[in-house]
Amino acid sequence: MIVGRKTKSGQRHWLVRLRGPDDREYAKTFRTKKEAETYEAQQRADRSRGGWVDPRRSRGTFAEVAAEWLRSNPGKRGGTLARDETIVRLHLLPTLGARAVGAINRRDVQALVNDWSTRLAPRTVKRQFGVLTAIFAMVVDDELVVKSPCRGVKLPEIPALRRSLIEVDQLPALAEAVGPGYAPMVWVAATLGLRWGECAGLRVRNVDFLRRTVRVAEQRTRGLAGVMVEGPPKSAAGVRILAAPTELMDLLAEHLACRGVTAADDDAYVFVGTEGGPLRYDNWRHRVWAPAVEHIGLPGLHFHDLRRVNATLLVAEGVDPKTAQTRLGHSDVRLTLQVYAQASGEADRRAADTLGSRLLGADRRGHFADTAG
Repeated sequence: MIVGRKTKSGQRHWLVRLRGPDDREYAKTFRTKKEAETYEAQQRADRSRGGWVDPRRSRGTFAEVAAEWLRSNPGKRGGTLARDETIVRLHLLPTLGARAVGAINRRDVQALVNDWSTRLAPRTVKRQFGVLTAIFAMVVDDELVVKSPCRGVKLPEIPALRRSLIEVDQLPALAEAVGPGYAPMVWVAATLGLRWGECAGLRVRNVDFLRRTVRVAEQRTRGLAGVMVEGPPKSAAGVRILAAPTELMDLLAEHLACRGVTAADDDAYVFVGTEGGPLRYDNWRHRVWAPAVEHIGLPGLHFHDLRRVNATLLVAEGVDPKTAQTRLGHSDVRLTLQVYAQASGEADRRAADTLGSRLLGADRRGHFADTAG
């Protein structure tokens, strides 16, 4: 039922009164009769299709449902939870926090994504949008809204090819710049493809000098409020035993000997902080990594780029995708194939440049010009 009313100031508005399946009445006010009629028709249509959602339930704020979403998965890893909490707090709540979830539409989400795109890299935008999408998926599952406002939202295009920021011949300079206590860490990442957290979690018991293997079984990652959390790798595939070259094993043996660590200290970390305790990512990045990459002229370099160097070399040396997947600890072979596609693209470009230089170099251009003349 639609009822026209006047406010004390003389303005006219229209009240829509309806009853839900539980026979409880609910109402909503509109500025025009047309808006009221459209709402009433939509509500009745949703009821007949079985897609009706009680509008009273969608009045909860986005901040409330986002907090519930963060608590909803007790199995989520500490590092992932910390990342998601940061995205919610810094990038979602300032714009959407006070809004009722039922009042957020696709245009609102698209405007938010467009704003991010002016300031952030496409991959960062995609990551933040993924959190927002997951929150609204829960909202839909809980029947607070009929459909997610994230449907149909357009994201910035992500470049298909990401070139490594460091070349192989620059690795010695980087190893020297981080200092003797962390130079082996650079070579472990580049040679074995370990992530920073896997290097930080590596213990003496995981290094088998007799068999020349390194077992990846633990990692140290940032949790909420920057607190370091220790646990197994991010997936079951991340737990792996890697054959290591003799040169790397010799380097690790020398590194541990300099610290006075022996095989009997099986619980000791291979890499430690300046005061001998476990590595903390923020401290290590600010005190060790950032000055080192600045010193060698690669201030935008990330530790993860060393893993990309490893992956690219696996491809360049003809290692098959299945072996590469196992060594990199990928749970999905598609991730490995993406690495292969990127590395193959780079190899293709190098091949073209090499042939161009050989066949069409400066010493031959003059000949072509004379022939053309």
